Amino acid sequence: MSDLTTLLEVGGPVAALGGGAAYARAKHPAAYWSTIGLPVSTVRLLSSYGSVMEACGLTVAPSRLRVLAMKAMTQREVRPVPPRRGIIRPTLTGLKLRLRLAPGQEPADIAASAERLRHAWGVHSAYVTTVKPGVVELRLVGYDVLRRVRMPRKAVGGFLKVPVALREDATPFVRDYRTIPHQLTLGATLSGKSMYLRHLIAGLARQPVALVGIDCKLGVELAPFAPRLSALATEPDEAAELLPTLVKEMEDRYDLIRARQGIAPGTPDEEITSDIWGLPEDERPVPVVLFVDEVAELFLVATKKDEERRDEMVTQLIRLAQLGRAAGIYLEVCGQRFGAELGKGATMLRAQLTGRVCHRVNDEASAKMALGDIAPEAVHAACSIAPERPGLAVAGDTSGGWSRIRTPYLSLGDAAETCQESAHLVPDLAALKPFRPDVPVRPVKSAVPVVLPYPVTD
Repeated sequence: MSDLTTLLEVGGPVAALGGGAAYARAKHPAAYWSTIGLPVSTVRLLSSYGSVMEACGLTVAPSRLRVLAMKAMTQREVRPVPPRRGIIRPTLTGLKLRLRLAPGQEPADIAASAERLRHAWGVHSAYVTTVKPGVVELRLVGYDVLRRVRMPRKAVGGFLKVPVALREDATPFVRDYRTIPHQLTLGATLSGKSMYLRHLIAGLARQPVALVGIDCKLGVELAPFAPRLSALATEPDEAAELLPTLVKEMEDRYDLIRARQGIAPGTPDEEITSDIWGLPEDERPVPVVLFVDEVAELFLVATKKDEERRDEMVTQLIRLAQLGRAAGIYLEVCGQRFGAELGKGATMLRAQLTGRVCHRVNDEASAKMALGDIAPEAVHAACSIAPERPGLAVAGDTSGGWSRIRTPYLSLGDAAETCQESAHLVPDLAALKPFRPDVPVRPVKSAVPVVLPYPVTD
C-alpha cells in the first residue's frame, strides 16, 4: 500500500506536468515555448554548438598561430574552428544570434545547413540573413507561427505602409507602396484573398490617401467599404468610364511635375523632381490606391463591342501600371485566375506588377503566372497550400525572394466599421466625385432613458 501511495505521490504530479506540457504545446504553442521550449533549446545550443557546426561542415582549420599556441599551452587536440557565436537573444517566438563567419565561409554555407541546425537544436525552423560582410544573423523559430497568427506588437506601419500578414520567420509582412508600387494578388474562393484585401483597405483607411475600387462582382467585395472610397465601379461599363478619369488625373499630375521642372534661374537642385514626392507638401496631390477585384471580369467579352471596350480598359490599366508610380497612383490587382488566355495585354500588365502574392489556386498555371517568372521554386510552395489553412499565401517580388505568409482574421464588420469611422479622411478630388458611391445614412438610435418618467398628477 505504501508503494502505491508513493507511486501516486510521485507519478501523479509528473503525469500532470507532462500532460499539461503536451496540451500547452498543442493548443498554446507560444506559452509552451516561453516556459519549456526556450530553456531546452538554449541548453541544446550551448552544449552542442561546436559539435553541431563540425557535423554540418561549418568549421575550418585553425590558423597556424592558434595551433602553435594550443600545443605550447595545453596538450589538448586542436579541433576545427566554428563560426564565432554572439549573444543569444530570446524572443517571443524563438531565438536570435549572430555568427561571425570563419575565413573562407559565406552566408550561403550557413543557409544550406539551416535544416540540419533546426533538427539538431529542436526548433521549428531556422533562417539566415546577412547583417554585414562576414556577419550573419541566425533566427530560430520555436513553433509554427502561421498556425495561429498573432501579429507582433512592433508591426507598426507608416504612410503608405500596411502590416498585413505574418511571415513564417515571425516577422511582419508590410505592404509598402513606396517600395513596391503595384501588386498582383491571386487566390481561389475561400483562400483568404478577401481577408488580405480587408487588411489593406482597413490599414489605408486611416491614412490621407484616396481609395478607388473596381469590383465587377456587383460590389459585393468592396461595397461595404464605400464610406471610405473616393470612387467605386461595380460593372465593366462603369469601370470603362472610371479608368480614363484616372488616366486623365495621372496626366494632370505629370503636368504639375513638368511645371515644377521648368528649371528657372536660381532654382535649387533639390527642388527639381521627377515624381510627386519631390513637390512641396502644399502642392503635392494626394496618393491614389486603385483596388481591382476580380480582374478577369475586365477581360471577358461576349460581343465585338465588348472586345473594343476590353482593349481600351486593359490599355488604360497598363498605362497606369507603367506611369502611375511617379504620379502617386498605385495598383492592387486581385483575381482568382490570371493567365495569358485572358486576352491581349494580360502578360504585359503582369510584367508591370512588381509584387506578387499567391494564395491557394485551382490550377498550377495560375501559380506559374504569379510566381514563375520571379521565383520558380515558389510555384510548388503555392500549389501545396492546403484548403484547411485560409489566408496562407506565398509572397514574392521581382528581386527573386519569396516567403510564406498568413493573414490574421479580420471580420468584414470590423473592416467596414473602420472605413465608416475614417470617412472624414476621404480627400476632395473633383475628377472622382461623379464616381463617389452612395453611402446610406445610418439611422440614429434614440436613447432609452434609464428611469421611466412618472406622469405628473395634481
